[in-house]
Amino acid sequence: GGTGGGIAYDREEYIDIVQNGLDASPTTEVLIEESVLGWKEYEMEVVRDKADNCIIVCSIENIDPMGVHTGDSITVAPALTLTDKEYQIMRDASLAVLREIGVETGGSNVQFAVNPANGRMIVIEMNPRVSRSSALASKATGFPIARVAAKLAVGYTLDEIENDITGGATPASFEPTIDYVVTKVPRFAFEKFPGAEPLLSTSMKSVGESMAIGRTFAESLQKALRSLETGLNGLDEVEIEGLGMGDDWNVLRARLSKQTPDRLLVVGQALRMGMSSEEIFEACKIDPWFIARLKEIVDLEDKVRKHGLPGNAASLRMLKAAGFSDMRLASLTGQQESEVRALRHRLDVRPVFKRIDTCAAEFASPTAYMYSSYEAPFAG
Repeated sequence: GGTGGGIAYDREEYIDIVQNGLDASPTTEVLIEESVLGWKEYEMEVVRDKADNCIIVCSIENIDPMGVHTGDSITVAPALTLTDKEYQIMRDASLAVLREIGVETGGSNVQFAVNPANGRMIVIEMNPRVSRSSALASKATGFPIARVAAKLAVGYTLDEIENDITGGATPASFEPTIDYVVTKVPRFAFEKFPGAEPLLSTSMKSVGESMAIGRTFAESLQKALRSLETGLNGLDEVEIEGLGMGDDWNVLRARLSKQTPDRLLVVGQALRMGMSSEEIFEACKIDPWFIARLKEIVDLEDKVRKHGLPGNAASLRMLKAAGFSDMRLASLTGQQESEVRALRHRLDVRPVFKRIDTCAAEFASPTAYMYSSYEAPFAG
């Protein structure tokens, strides 16, 4: 995705990008657009039928601001930093886009950018098909977008298609309800290409992705980072070149401003070193809400380092509910993973399994699928 595109910071880059775009374009045409670098990015997965029934399957928010291809961004579903008013405006705009483009039936993906300074909202892209984001939305909600789109194409309407997860108790015209947080983290392989600069842009560079589900953003993020199979145990420490030379703050600011694959880990490292959330936001434009959640993870780490593992079930369960693995807790306290696991079992802190049923337990769901969490067993 994004072949031939780019962001120009000066006249020379502008000429290079336009030339590359013209070379890559089969019609030798390029679009020159306003820069929306640093704006917040959102996606809406929409399904429409021949009777003009429309539903929003899922809203998706990119943690990385505009300037990074959505396939290379860490994303969360549902969107977590939208006000209800903004969501409703975005929802209405998505449906209007489908009608204007002429998508008679099936799924589409509409992408928006929002200026964090004044709330200005623009449509940046629309894919009138089942896309990579549709696959994420399907997994995140349990709503089979591709299957429903195929039935709509042969003449069904949304209210005529049964929701298999609820055993037909609800039709496909019911919008999925999400009572959990899904985080997608892309996987990169820059180490296989020594000459390639590990910087992200509007051209997609990831080679895969992991997806994790939890009751909170912190839990699903740390689960997703572990699932990348890159040796991470969560929001781990990361080495930053140039630190310790007497100008740490400027080194951190420069590193945060670069769109690198490990920028979220760099945010965590900046928080550990005492950089304020406001300074981090100014450097990287990641929404303050996400920075605050990362700060909570870092504060919990600090507490565990200083005081060790708690000896009661409630406090240990709280750490596990924040997404900390036994291995991560062991490394923070200088213990073996087996010792942490033994303590956890002794205190009877074990995962419980929750359903993804498209309806937040409003209806029975004979074919739901499950995700693990560390809530108290009867917390809902």
